[in-house]
Amino acid sequence: MKKLGGSVFRTVRGYQLINQQKNELTPAMEDYLEMAYRLCQEKGYTRVGKISEKLHVKPASASKMLSRLRELDYLEYDTYESIRLTSKGEELGEYLMKRHQIVEDFLQLIGSTNSLLETELVEHSLSPETVSKLSRLVEFFESDRESKKKFEAYREKYEESEKRHS
Repeated sequence: MKKLGGSVFRTVRGYQLINQQKNELTPAMEDYLEMAYRLCQEKGYTRVGKISEKLHVKPASASKMLSRLRELDYLEYDTYESIRLTSKGEELGEYLMKRHQIVEDFLQLIGSTNSLLETELVEHSLSPETVSKLSRLVEFFESDRESKKKFEAYREKYEESEKRHS
C-alpha cells in the first residue's frame, strides 16, 4: 500500500479483496445476478442453461456461481433448476441493471464506440454515489436538448482535431 499526498493507493485486485472482506459480491457474481434479474423479468423465473447461454459460459460454471449466490440468499432454485430471486436478489438485481444502463448511456453520450464492453469493464468499480451522479448528468443532457447538441458539436470538433494531429 502506497501513500502519496495523503491518498492510499491499491491495485484493482486490492480493492476487490477489501470488498470481499466486507461480504460484497465480486464483479462476476454481480454479472450473474444482473442476468438472472433480467431473465426473471420475462417469466418470473429462469434456468441455469439460459443464464449460461446469455453469459457465454459453460452450464457447470453458471451452476457453481448460482450456488454461491444462493448461499448468500440472493436467489433460490429447485430440483427442476428453476431460478427465482429472493427479495434481496430482486432489490440488488434491479440496481445492477439500472447501474448498467446508466453507465452505458453515459458512455454513449460521450461518444464511446464500444459502450457495452466498456460498461462491463467499468460498472463494477463505481460507487452508488457516482452512479447517481452519472444518472443526473445523463438526465440533464436528455432533458436539455440544446445543451446536448452543444456538447455533441464540441465533442465532434475535438475528435476531428485529434484526428488531424495524430
